[in-house]
Amino acid sequence: MRVKKSVSNWAYYYKCISASVHASELDTEDTDTSPPSPWESQVEFGYQSNTGNSDSQSLNSRFEGSYTSGQHRHTGEIKYYLSEKDGEADKDQLSINLQSDYKISPDYYLYANFKGLNTKYSAYFNDYTFSGGLGYQISNTEKLLLELEVGPGFRYQNPNLDEIDDDDLILPETVQEPIVRTNVNMSWKALDNLTLAGEVTITAGHSNTRVDSEVSVTNNITEEIALKIAQSQEYLDRVPPGLSQTDSVFSINLLFSF
Repeated sequence: MRVKKSVSNWAYYYKCISASVHASELDTEDTDTSPPSPWESQVEFGYQSNTGNSDSQSLNSRFEGSYTSGQHRHTGEIKYYLSEKDGEADKDQLSINLQSDYKISPDYYLYANFKGLNTKYSAYFNDYTFSGGLGYQISNTEKLLLELEVGPGFRYQNPNLDEIDDDDLILPETVQEPIVRTNVNMSWKALDNLTLAGEVTITAGHSNTRVDSEVSVTNNITEEIALKIAQSQEYLDRVPPGLSQTDSVFSINLLFSF
């Protein structure tokens, strides 16, 4: 899930433009108008339990960062986890999610997104999606962030035929197809030290429609350290016979912000 604090820099950018129009008419005391830092980053470590089509435990880590300057926002997320099944390692996976945004008005922005997965233990050697389109900030305040994105893209999936098992949620075919991607991102600061967040991504193509969702609760222990509890689900509308269309992941992580 993308870093949320950096969005306030966009709000600051447009406030500064508005304030400059009236600056010559005002005679006020000096105030601190320095912008927030353009850099935001988070590091997570935690335990993960998978249920559904798999029964395993794993340790996971995540790094997320963003840079916001003027009308530009760049965010990146790297996830790595190692899982064990029946006491033996069965997955060593790296995923990357990169996005660049360009603000074209106080509420609208253009985006370009890349999401990639690389592993030699999963059903896919490579699983990539590219997308670009229009984003709309329904709300962009310190308390509530609500964003909607939609745009066309392209999906490439290269199956690992040697590693496909009966319980893998894939079909043994190489996928190269156009897609439509829709993303809804929400973050609500319910209390000074409690944040509720959710994100839903729908990737629709000829081979499959995939829905990725995550809800999380983050409780700040200090300004830099927080406890994060998250529940995520993956839904596929086309799966091999006999398998569930939904897999879920529950995780408890320590989160460090910089």
